[in-house]
Amino acid sequence: MTDRNRRRITSADVARLAGVSRATVSYVLNETPGQTISADTRGRVLDAAARLGYAPSAAARTLRTGRSEVVLCLLPDWPIGPEVGSMLGNLSTALARHGLTLVAHPGNREDRPITEIWKAITPAAVIAFADFSEGEVAAMHAAGVALVVALFGRGSQRGRRELEVPQQLVGRRQAAHLAATGHARIGYAYPDDERLRFFAEPRLAGVRDELQGKQLPGPAIETVALDPDKAADCVRRWHAAGVTGVCAYNDEVALAVLAGVRKRGLVAPADLAVIGVDDIPPARLAAPALTTVTTDQVAMASYLSASVVAAISGKPGPDVPSSDLIRLVRRESA
Repeated sequence: MTDRNRRRITSADVARLAGVSRATVSYVLNETPGQTISADTRGRVLDAAARLGYAPSAAARTLRTGRSEVVLCLLPDWPIGPEVGSMLGNLSTALARHGLTLVAHPGNREDRPITEIWKAITPAAVIAFADFSEGEVAAMHAAGVALVVALFGRGSQRGRRELEVPQQLVGRRQAAHLAATGHARIGYAYPDDERLRFFAEPRLAGVRDELQGKQLPGPAIETVALDPDKAADCVRRWHAAGVTGVCAYNDEVALAVLAGVRKRGLVAPADLAVIGVDDIPPARLAAPALTTVTTDQVAMASYLSASVVAAISGKPGPDVPSSDLIRLVRRESA
């Protein structure tokens, strides 16, 4: 029999192999409370299910319990870097501790309407990096989605939570470090990929806010391509404008700035201090090693999973992680 024609294993098959009723199989595999089932019977059922490779249908569990065990994460159309990958891995682990499964869907709303995605899964919660319209949120709640989280959304309403502060805090930490080390004229290295505006804009806003609070001039902004020659042109303009320290959108852009510094025959940090974001592995291998700002992705995942579990249980959610979520990794570049 080919894989294509192979019949799906059902609870009836498990019941026959274990020598019990289908109801007993259901009670054991779904851990139904209030049932008096012997350890021997429970063992036979679990052994039969394992031998047959049977697992209860997720759809059936949703119908029986009235809630889904799936958390949907909608990924927008931008490059997935190490930080996002780390967050997804930690979030998957944190949710699994509560019997929940994380499903990540890449792409954007132009590829496929958002309603088609969540309706196909009917998740317990939806997490996205973009905001949702009032209509989208209302439709998801009406369908039984307990929580909608917009990681970089605007505004708030019942059943929807936003977590936009950390990205602004990233920029503030960058600017605060450069200001504390004596840099009064600071630049900002903006990415040349338009899709990254979602992260770049709040980080830049954080830099602006920090400099304004310290009564320093706003950042001299340059769009930096991942190209040494083009980055060198940006370094030349910064140098001519008296900029002595640069906050880069992320570590990759920061590494491009460092390449531009070398191309100009300058030295970091003596001629231009550079600070990145994310603490990717190449950051510590750069010459000089890159100072950067990183997010505690374990704490972020813990917060998101606790928010989902609280919403499903009808309990108040946890407080948004405090400023210790963001930390500075100081090395030689700044």
